[in-house]
Parts: sequence; C-alpha cells; structure tokens
Amino acid sequence: MPDLVLALKVDVDTERGTRLGVPALARVFDELGIRASFFFSLGPDNTGRALRRVFRPGFLKKVRRTSVVSTYGVRTLLNGVLWPGPHIGVRHAGLMRAVRDAGHDVGIHCYDHIRWQDGLHHMRIGEVRREFGRARAEFERVFGTPATSAAAAGWQADAQSLTVYDEAGLTYASDARGVCPFFPTVRKERFQTLQIPSTLPTLDELLGRPDYPEESLATHYFSLLRRNDVNVMTLHAEIEGMAKYAWFREFLTRAVSMRVQFVTLADVARAALATPAIIPAHELILAEIDGRSGTLAVQGNAVA
Repeated sequence: MPDLVLALKVDVDTERGTRLGVPALARVFDELGIRASFFFSLGPDNTGRALRRVFRPGFLKKVRRTSVVSTYGVRTLLNGVLWPGPHIGVRHAGLMRAVRDAGHDVGIHCYDHIRWQDGLHHMRIGEVRREFGRARAEFERVFGTPATSAAAAGWQADAQSLTVYDEAGLTYASDARGVCPFFPTVRKERFQTLQIPSTLPTLDELLGRPDYPEESLATHYFSLLRRNDVNVMTLHAEIEGMAKYAWFREFLTRAVSMRVQFVTLADVARAALATPAIIPAHELILAEIDGRSGTLAVQGNAVA
C-alpha cells in the first residue's frame, strides 16, 4: 500500500450544490487526475424544513461558525417551506451521469435529505423501505443501473436502515464515523453490507473555531492522515465545491505534490472484500461528534 492514501467522499445535499458545487469539484478532480465517490440526494430539496433543528443543542453555534446563509443561499434555505422543493434527480440527471461517465464512483445519499436525517429514527421498517426504495428507483432511472452503495444523510443509520441495505444487496455503505472498514452489528445482530467510515473531521466541523484557524487547516488535515492505511474525508458539494472551493483546491494541489494517492470508496470496498474473513465486526452506535450537533452513527467496540 502507498504511504498516504486518501478517499474523497462527496455528499451532495441540495439542488444548488448539485447544480454549482458538483461541476466545480468535477473540474478540479479532472485537472488533478483525482477520482472520488459522489453520493447524490435524488428527490426533493426540502432544506428549509431543517429550521426545526434550531432547538437542537449546538445547532445555532454551528450556523454562526459556518455562515449557513451564505453557503447555502436564501432560496435553498426556503425550499420546502415557502415553495415546493425542487426535484434534484429530475433537474440534474444529465449532470449526475456526466460525473459517473468521468470515472467517479456514484451512489445514493438519500431521496429526501431532511426526511432521512431528521426522521429515520422515528420511522417504522416499512417507512424506511419505502424511503430508500424511492432513492433506489430514482438512482436507477438516472443512471440506468441499480445502486451498489449508499452514504446516509447526516450519518444517520440504525438497525432498520442496515436491514434495508442488506435487502438491497449493496456492496458497501459509508454511514458512520470511525477508523476502518467493518461489518456493523446492532444489539448483537450482524449485518452484511460493508461499512467504510469517514475517518477525518469534516471542514464544517472545524471552520470558525479559534483552535482551528483557517490558514492552518490544511496542515492540520495532513497531520491527521494515517500512513499505510486508508483515510476517508467527507466533503460537501455546497462547502468544498462552492463556499470554500479556493481552500479545497489548494488543499488538493498540496496533497498531489505530497504524492498522496487518491482512491474511491469502491476501490476500498473491493480491496477489503477480497478477504472478507479478516474484516472486523464492530457495533454501530449513535454518539456525538465534536463540532457537529446531534448524534450520528459511529463505529463502536469490536465484536468477537
């Protein structure tokens, strides 16, 4: 394995991020010879309904740090509230296919981002099947082939969503924060879809914090890369592809000069699943992550 390996996981949350952020990221990836994994929101953009999170501990603090209005735009923040949310898959199917055709890995982020991120743990199994089924159907309509991967909106996963993934026969998912690929277990039930967790903090978890000045963030990220292992960095089309594009482009340029090898999550999955017997099983738990409000899926203790 090369000394430094980094997989870039692009979460695409909104119509605006799809329309503006995705093409910008695709251009810089093409310029630098990088292939990444893109996970698309495929249904209506109802971002405005996220205003309900105002009562969640830490949410307003994060909004102030990350300049949410300038990042997402006023219109996006009113989608699904003052007017119907635009249907992302219908509007941007050609753009999504162009990403796939450029050699990038593509998968499901969600159908309705807000419904999954804020509602998954209140759904019954039938509702989870229907919601993920909508995403699968739209993915197949857009790309002409079934989805083989998913990365849950807001890192929200539980036993029901893992059950639905197994039923769909996915090759891998990237729903959690953690340290290495694993097979997830919940309440002693082991699931078959490989989890490839994000190992690095996201940019929006660090931005605006006095202990992480922006001018030294790239150096901080490079200090976190584990040698002779796979590092997974989640980025957002709306942030690294738009609001912080200049920062991200410079980060990638430095990484290339340092001979970091970029891989897709599909590459990571293929390598891991070549020897499935040595992939560890770990609990999938809900926990808080520094810099982010609410709880999310986290790689827990190893299971014998």
